[in-house]
Amino acid sequence: MLTYSFDNIGSDCLYIYLYKCIKNDIIQRILKAGEKLPSKRNLARNLNISVITVENAYEQLIAEGYIYSVPKKGFFVSEVNPSPVEAKNITMDNVKLSSGESEYFADFTSNQTRAEHFPFSIWAKITRELLTNNQTELLTNPPCGGIIQLRKAIANHLKEFRNMTVMPEQIIIGAGTEYLYGQLIELLGFNRKYGVENPGYGKIYQIYKSHSVDCGYVDMDSNGIIIDELEKKNIDIIHISPSHHFPTGIIMPVSRRYELLGWAASSDKRYIIEDEYDSEFRFDRHPIPALQTMDVQDKVIYINTFTKTLSSTIRVSYMVLPQSLAEKYYKKMSFYSCTVSNFEQYTLAEFINKGYFEKHINRMQKYYLDKRDRLLNIIEKSPLSSYVEISEKDSGLHFLMKIKTTLPDNEVVLKLQQKGIKVTALSQYYKEASNNSEHVFIINYSFVKEENLEMAVKTIYQSGILLTLS
Repeated sequence: MLTYSFDNIGSDCLYIYLYKCIKNDIIQRILKAGEKLPSKRNLARNLNISVITVENAYEQLIAEGYIYSVPKKGFFVSEVNPSPVEAKNITMDNVKLSSGESEYFADFTSNQTRAEHFPFSIWAKITRELLTNNQTELLTNPPCGGIIQLRKAIANHLKEFRNMTVMPEQIIIGAGTEYLYGQLIELLGFNRKYGVENPGYGKIYQIYKSHSVDCGYVDMDSNGIIIDELEKKNIDIIHISPSHHFPTGIIMPVSRRYELLGWAASSDKRYIIEDEYDSEFRFDRHPIPALQTMDVQDKVIYINTFTKTLSSTIRVSYMVLPQSLAEKYYKKMSFYSCTVSNFEQYTLAEFINKGYFEKHINRMQKYYLDKRDRLLNIIEKSPLSSYVEISEKDSGLHFLMKIKTTLPDNEVVLKLQQKGIKVTALSQYYKEASNNSEHVFIINYSFVKEENLEMAVKTIYQSGILLTLS
């Protein structure tokens, strides 16, 4: 008969303490596999505790697989093979939780929006109105693709600003583009081969690989993705940014676009994911038409997000599915819940419908254009100008800066970090090193405080990274 003392059970309730005692005896093999345990009533009587206490302890042991019951026969010890190796004392000493605040006085890698530029007063006004007038709607579960009000607002916005004619039902709302990529993989198939741009944003490749799909890099030239490479690598789904490639700023010309659409149309398995994350902030011309507007074969999936235009903490993204894929989505994936709260969706819908979003974009375009011009002017008037070449200065919120240096790119990055400046080398976005990308750095100026721009340029000049000119 099992015998345990209940004199020093600490903060545990009785049944938890009993459960731990029996569990320990099983792990230590004091109780052998297949051994019969006392009945609930007999053990309760022996330990002078209630039957319900024993019952709760046994149920917990059954739930965790330490014991099992046989009807009309009783309770028996399961076959448990604990590892003989002593468990490691796991600590989190080497893990640092980020405060979210940059440790650099000039972070030229961040694409966040500074808090002072977010339209807090208007956002708060809309939320107050919703809390007063739309309480039922706020607490009603949304459809899998998002509330119809936001999807209509996005459809109208796309029609007015991107000349895209889409039905609200084609639009799927999700909490961030990463979530939507996962949805697309499930929709299009895990057995397809996916392709991403080289150079390109490495996180996209990582997301595809994390979903255990075959994914490969596809090389680009000065006109964008190389079609022959798609054929050579047997790509089924290609993920591209034809209107504003990051980080090179390349715009795919119309001839290459038609060539790409022809490639997609030649097989039922092929689709193009058009990722358009910051086309609102290109400064040299009218917005480049979306590839989706040229698609007559239902082959282009359009993805965009509000994180770049509003705030990186507003995790609202959307995709526009071709009609045939939209129908497949609702049949196959309608059991998914929308990952964006009603509160955020209704607020954003009102923000767009009442014209606030358009005004915000116009205001931020002017702000970023002025900020870019100021930074370029500071560089031009600085001694640094003799050591750098600027390109792609109209590519939205970043430009490329080629530095005259003999140091490898990673050493330049490290030396600038030590001076409080964070930059990214263009070479980091290539799968393999490219001579064309060497000593070229991406200057994303959107998050750097204006009062720090002049000091940043001066610090780069004095950092010791520059080639000595004779």
